[in-house]
Amino acid sequence: MGGKGKSDLTIPLTDLEDYGSRLRSIKNRMNRTKKIFDSYRDDIGDGGVRDSLDDFESNWEDGREDIGQQLDQLADLSDAVVREFKKLDDDLTKAVNDAVKVNEGKGGKGGNGDGKGGGGAT
Repeated sequence: MGGKGKSDLTIPLTDLEDYGSRLRSIKNRMNRTKKIFDSYRDDIGDGGVRDSLDDFESNWEDGREDIGQQLDQLADLSDAVVREFKKLDDDLTKAVNDAVKVNEGKGGKGGNGDGKGGGGAT
């Protein structure tokens, strides 16, 4: 532990909880480029522009699959980090609560068994 009761490890779980879904959303939007281009096909008019967009989409498709796989892996990893840290937190909470119950069962919270919480010699 660091100084003044603060943990050395801080994980922004509230931010990480949404990270996986945000990455998946990026992947879904990224995969819709062809549909977006096609939706404007009639508005563009010039065949050269349409051909350029088709070329872009074709080239983009090659790299998009790799990027999509990486986004999936990052999203899964983010979900796993959140899941494991929540499990760790639950396990540590249970361990502390169990230790407190055992200590209270021995006659007190102070650790010297007198129930007054004194803690020993002064």
